[in-house]
Formats: sequence, C-alpha cells, structure tokens
Amino acid sequence: MPLAAWVVLAGTFVPGAVGAEKPGAVTLPPQVEKIDLAMQAGWADAGVKPSPVEDELKWCRRVYLDLIGRIPSFEELAEFAKDKAPSKKLNLVQKLLNDDRYTEEYANHWGTVWTNVLIGRNGGMEDRTLTDRSGMQKYLRDCFARNKPYNDMVYELVTATGSTKPGTEGFNGATNFLAMKVNEEDGTQATAAVSRIFLGLQVQCTQCHNHPFNQWKQQKFWEFNAFFRQTRALRKFVAGTRDVDHAELINQDFAGEGGRPDQAEIYFQLRNGLTKVAYPVFIDGTEIGKSGFVEQVNRREELGQLMMQSPFLDKAIVNRMWSHFLGYGFTKPIDDLGPHSPTSFPELFEELSSDFRNTSYDLKQLMVWITMSQPYQLSSRMTSNNETDDPSQGETPKFSHFYTRQMSAEQLFQSLAVATQANRKGSLEEQARRRDEWMKQFVVAFGTDEGDETTTFNGSIPQSLMMFNGELIREAISTDPGSWLGSIAQQKGSVAEKVQILFLTGLGRRPRSEELSIANQLLVARKNDMGGMLQDMWWAILNSNEFIFNH
Repeated sequence: MPLAAWVVLAGTFVPGAVGAEKPGAVTLPPQVEKIDLAMQAGWADAGVKPSPVEDELKWCRRVYLDLIGRIPSFEELAEFAKDKAPSKKLNLVQKLLNDDRYTEEYANHWGTVWTNVLIGRNGGMEDRTLTDRSGMQKYLRDCFARNKPYNDMVYELVTATGSTKPGTEGFNGATNFLAMKVNEEDGTQATAAVSRIFLGLQVQCTQCHNHPFNQWKQQKFWEFNAFFRQTRALRKFVAGTRDVDHAELINQDFAGEGGRPDQAEIYFQLRNGLTKVAYPVFIDGTEIGKSGFVEQVNRREELGQLMMQSPFLDKAIVNRMWSHFLGYGFTKPIDDLGPHSPTSFPELFEELSSDFRNTSYDLKQLMVWITMSQPYQLSSRMTSNNETDDPSQGETPKFSHFYTRQMSAEQLFQSLAVATQANRKGSLEEQARRRDEWMKQFVVAFGTDEGDETTTFNGSIPQSLMMFNGELIREAISTDPGSWLGSIAQQKGSVAEKVQILFLTGLGRRPRSEELSIANQLLVARKNDMGGMLQDMWWAILNSNEFIFNH
C-alpha cells in the first residue's frame, strides 16, 4: 500500500472521536443491562468507583484479541474508526462473530482455546499417546464454525465413540477428549476432567479421601467414576508393526469388580481401610441402572443426559467465558464451584447461567452480553477510587476496571503475524511448522496430578532471545524489498507519519510527543537512515509490555 494511503487511513483516527458513542441509542440484549445494574450496585456496596471508559481504539484491540485471537490490522482499526454509528461497538462484535471473513479465524481461535482446555497444550504430542491433536482441533473448529450449541458439544465429547485420527474409518474427533483418560487408573482421569471442565467441580482429591472443605465425598467420586467403567480406548497399530497409529474409543460390557455384570459394582477403600461399594449415581443423587451390559444401560450416555439437566453445566461455562473476557471468573479458580468457594455477584452469576440455558446455549450470544457490558468497556488504568479492587492481591474481583493480562502464546504469535505480515513465506505446512516450533518456547507444564500447565512470558533466556532476535522478529523488522516495514521506509512521508503508522498498528494508539522526539533522535543517530530508525522503533514496540499485554 502506498504511504499516502496509509496516511489517509491514519487520518481517520480523529482525536476527540473517542467516547462520542451514545450507548442509550443502541438496542442491546437485556442481559447487558442486567450485568451493568448488578455491577453498579456491587461497586456502590463495595465503596469503589469504576475506571473511565477505555479509549475506543484500545477497546477495539481488546475485542479482536478476545474474540478471534489477534490484534486488528491497521486497515481493520481504520475501518472501525471510520464507523460513526452509535452502534459501532456492537457492529464490530457482530462482524467478528458472524461475518464470513472472520469465521475461520474465530473457529481456529476458539478451537485452540478449547483444545488446550480439554487435552492441554501437550496433549497429543507425548510419546505413546492415543490422542490425535489434529483430530481434536478439527472437531472443535467445526463446532465453533457452525456455532454448535454448547450443550450439544459437551454431550458429544462425553459420549463419543469411534476413531481418533482424521482419515480413518469411523473417525470422530470428539473421542480425543477421553482417549487418554479412560484406560489407566480405572478411568479416574476421565472422572476428574469431566466433572472439573464441564460441571465446575474439582473432585480429584476425593478419589482418596473426603475433602475437608468441599461437599464432595469419596463415595461421590467413585459413583461418578462408575459411569466410565464401560469405556475403553483400543490401540490400533500401523500395519505390520507394533507402532500405535491411533485409538478407537468404544463402549464394552463391564463385568464389575465382583464379577456380576448384571449389577456391575466397583469397590474403593476409605482411609481407615474399610471397603465400600459404588454404583453409577449422578452428583444430584440420581441413580441409573446398575447393569454393566451396554445393551441394557449405556452409562456414558446416561451421564451425558444427566449432565444436560444439571445447573452446574450452565454455571461452569458462564464462569469460564466470563473469565476469558474479564480476566477472572465469578469464582477463583473458575472450575471450583460450590458453597466452599466465595462467589462475586452471586445473583448475577445465577441469572446469567439461567439465561444462557434459556437461549439455547448460544455461545455467541453470551459473548455479545459480556463484550457489550460496562465492565468490559472500562479502562485498565486503576484509579484512587478502585485501587483496592486487585484480585492479584487476593481480593474478590469487583470488575471496576479491566484486569490487564498477558496475551496467550497463540495470541502473541497471531498478533505478530498480522501486525508485521511476517510468517508468510513458504507453504502453509511450512508456516504451521514454524508456528509450532515458536509456540513450544512458551509452554510450561507443571507435573501436578491434574496435569496443570500454562503459558508464560517469564523472561526465561530462550523466550527473551526469541522475542529479541528470533526468526519471526527478524522477519518482522526486515526492510528488504517487499517487506511491510520496507514499504513504509522506502516511500515519501514525514517521520511523524511513518512512526504513527507503527504505533497505531502495534499498540492501537498514536505516538506521544516524547516518543516522536525519540524517533527523531534515532534518525539523527542513524545518520538519516530511515529504514534503520523504523527498525529500532518497531523492534521496541514489539518487545514492549504494551504490545504483549491485553489491556
């Protein structure tokens, strides 16, 4: 694009346009008002005042990151700035959720988020794994591309049978959720994962003993576990070898630990050595048939049906989505619901959960409610009136300002790619390989019983080197002919115009006067080498906290 066109676009970012919107003129879902009123009452009760509304361009950057997993391009930011309609924010949210231009990115982003939730960032990459990561991602991408109702997706994940690997007979990508969780340790991993992820109930500790605070007891853990005793993941080998190619998840008759398949019981031991018996009983006390014969009782399908009726299903997903957009859930942690877990805005939490069920588990509607609500509009700058609202210090979240957080590794990679138009060399497979290699530097897995893991920018030497001088960064700051930065450097235009494009593209704001002064000083130091000065400025922007944070 000629620099003149960039400058014209930059002219759309008119100072003073920010905050011109009149929210009252926009028709929003009633849930937005419900959230706002509950928040305002909570702030008044807590004696805090919310931060000001965030600058529109920064809000635009925020919503791109949260909805499709990357920052907006310069052109997309300009398109948003040009929209003068009172409903411009709602227009943007609806566009990102429903416009065909963004369907693939939306599905990829949420497919990645949920792949990490269901099988972890290392799922499918371990030695001798039965999980096919690409199969898991394919299933989830399809779900989000079609906006499949959330309850349908959960039911399919919990009850799936078939092959884990795309291209094989009977392929069903949903099987990858449980493939590695049902064979070992009598399906206890499946028990813990299903209850934690979909019902917000952490029961893993109660496998061995009654929890001192949680209402779950050891008996309940094994009753829930009994639903998975008919499920096996069969290894399928590469022809003529003993190398595992993929797995097939099946239901098979369970004889029971006492050898009586008509009443297939399991046994567990209390800490005092007393042995007790358990049959499949749901968390609300609902019992199903005791038979281990699949034709008589399909235990996982019974579990799936019972989960569909549980209010915990609604709460768990609303809490997870609220946390995705606001940084914290109504409870901390988000997957530990119950009377032992303090809840922020409990009435609002209950009502949103109920509304989500009553609107057919439409995840896109839930995203609209949250992104259009007042707490999501607020600045991330704390004020003297809300500095006590700091969940990182152990305080219960009050959502009186936006909680700053690091981008995920996936968001950072995609943002670097779109901001710089880097990683476009080679085939799609080559680009994907470079992306996967890059991502590995940010995955930190902790060896806990729950297989916890996270991605962090913890300043490790490899991470720092990658951000300072990695292949992607070198490509991003290249001024070679045809490169993004090179095209800006080689065209006519003032220093201020060129530096402004860098700041708007990377940070969603114009440069401050002191930053323009630094650019001019750099140009002098570089002996009027415009390309060198832009490289220095762009490198500094990409390595700044302001770039790698969602704020």
